Amino acid sequence: MSPLFRLSGAGRDDPGVAAWFEAGDDGIRRLALHWFDRIWACGSDVLEIMHDHQPTACVGDAAFAYVAAYRAHAAVGFFHGADLPDPAGVLEGAGKRMRHVKLRWGQPALAAALEALIARAYADIRERRVADA
Repeated sequence: MSPLFRLSGAGRDDPGVAAWFEAGDDGIRRLALHWFDRIWACGSDVLEIMHDHQPTACVGDAAFAYVAAYRAHAAVGFFHGADLPDPAGVLEGAGKRMRHVKLRWGQPALAAALEALIARAYADIRERRVADA
């Protein structure tokens, strides 16, 4: 099991996260916000922080997911994505640990797969924190 990626300072209402979503009125950030809200809905122990200019979700200080906005797409990334089951084959990336899903408007078939990945990433980080204690 890979080590946790820890970020100190995560909280319930990070002003930097709110400012990131409010910066610019573009559909890509609204798409990212939709999925960040889904990440938040995983549990009352989900905290947020800005990391590398991206809204990042943690359980305690252990990062597990982030969202990003680019010119043509948004992304939902997972810090331990290489270890997540991906039966739909939607995860991208070739790094040692991280993976992401690219999002564009009008991809409803992707929603169920991404919901499952978010739920699994949340459960995974909770298991990792117990194992790390």
